[in-house]
Amino acid sequence: MSSKKTLLLPLDRAAIATILVLVLCLGILVAQGDVVRASVRDFSWENKYVGADDISFSLIFNRPMDNQSVEKNLKIEPPLLGKFSWVGRRMVYTLEYPAPYGSKFQISLDNAQDKFAKHKSEKRTIKPFRSEFKTRDRAIAYIGVQTQKPDPEGKKLVVDNQEKGRLVVYNLTQEKKQILTPPDLVVMDFQPYPDGSRILFSARPSHDINPLSAKIYSVTTGISPQPDSEPEPPGRIDLMVDSKEYQNLKFDLSPDGKTIVVQRGKANNPGDVGLWFMSAQPPNPGEKPQLKRIETAPTGDFMITPDSSAVAVSQGEGAAIIPIQEDAKKPLDFLPQFGVVQSFAKDGSKAAMVSFNRDFTNPTQSLFLVNNQGQQKELLKIPGSIIDSQFDPAAPVLYTLISQLVPGEQYIEQPYLISINLKTNKQTPLVVFPPGQRNIKMSLAPDGVGLLFDQVIPQNPNLPPSKNTPRTKEGEVIDSSSLWLMPVAPDLSSISTTEIKPQQLPFAGFYPQWLP
Repeated sequence: MSSKKTLLLPLDRAAIATILVLVLCLGILVAQGDVVRASVRDFSWENKYVGADDISFSLIFNRPMDNQSVEKNLKIEPPLLGKFSWVGRRMVYTLEYPAPYGSKFQISLDNAQDKFAKHKSEKRTIKPFRSEFKTRDRAIAYIGVQTQKPDPEGKKLVVDNQEKGRLVVYNLTQEKKQILTPPDLVVMDFQPYPDGSRILFSARPSHDINPLSAKIYSVTTGISPQPDSEPEPPGRIDLMVDSKEYQNLKFDLSPDGKTIVVQRGKANNPGDVGLWFMSAQPPNPGEKPQLKRIETAPTGDFMITPDSSAVAVSQGEGAAIIPIQEDAKKPLDFLPQFGVVQSFAKDGSKAAMVSFNRDFTNPTQSLFLVNNQGQQKELLKIPGSIIDSQFDPAAPVLYTLISQLVPGEQYIEQPYLISINLKTNKQTPLVVFPPGQRNIKMSLAPDGVGLLFDQVIPQNPNLPPSKNTPRTKEGEVIDSSSLWLMPVAPDLSSISTTEIKPQQLPFAGFYPQWLP
């Protein structure tokens, strides 16, 4: 037999040449060792606006890192205290306190090593990483009142009604004011959406003094939730709930900004009062909002829970937790010893509740701390009223507004603002208000560094009020009102109460609230 010589086709020769080149490159890489440099692949807060709900950020690396070298070399300016945790190549930094609003932060990482470099005793370090993020502007909203300002010649003071009864937003970071509502609406109550882009509010027509004529609206603030999103122009109003068949008594916006719960009474049947819920998104033009009634026992004061799925309500002889659904006849929980749920911690782990002690000879109220396991702790007991309580967003502190009876023949209460350390139960007095002043609204900053409150001056009862004059929730006609800001700190034990001095803001209004 004759042997035949095998001939390689051009395609075969090209394939063999490619394989030889790849083998040669692979050999060079093996000889040189691992040359892929460690780097940050993703930073979750890069070029973002951060709010109080943002409690942690993450860095994702392209390869496993030496955890200690990363933790040692990560820098945040200005510093933010926090704790590290790791899951594979993902590092999470959880803040101890919310990042202060109105600030810009730089984050950098140099000289950190990956796991392989450390094990091989190599000095190869991570590719330098630089980024930044911002916190939201410090901004507040309030209802305007009648003010006085100098005339153009500066010779006398003239009345200024431009903001009277209207919803106003003031950006403290930019020192910029924006009136959001028109003069033909008198705002009665409001609540910001969680991203600050809108505010839900109730208002009555300026020509109608009846508070039961109030409708519920939403209005744009002109604030952008994130740097890469275009904000809606401020002052765009959408009608959310009308008052034709039912009167709107009170409303609450869920913490996630998706649901509104409204307490409504039928116009031709005052005894028919109940809770309704609906989407918090403005309806499309021509669409009617889809309100659904919550079928449950008669309710009083109410508040949506932090998980946005239920409502804490005063019901009968106690407080009930009912689901936000049409059939809620069976409560999720019932606390017979408490009359009012005043506030929840943001994480839902605890609540501040008030008990009305039944002692007719010496009536008192008690403030309790109740956790999600049902454990109860009495914080204070006073012969007066517990008006409001708000949890610090990070520290174990509860700011509480109380009033106690002033000795004498007349029934007069004097309000106090105190802080309660929830670990030690130590009470620190912060502000003493004039006797008889109960219409005080306080609001704790989302980053926990400042308390807002107002001081309302009622109008002389002998003077007839104009129809567009704002009133307190108790129906008292407001003549004027000043706004105050008091700096606070997570730990007040090291601060003398003489150092905590409220500062009057250079504009007037009432019912102030921080934007989230």
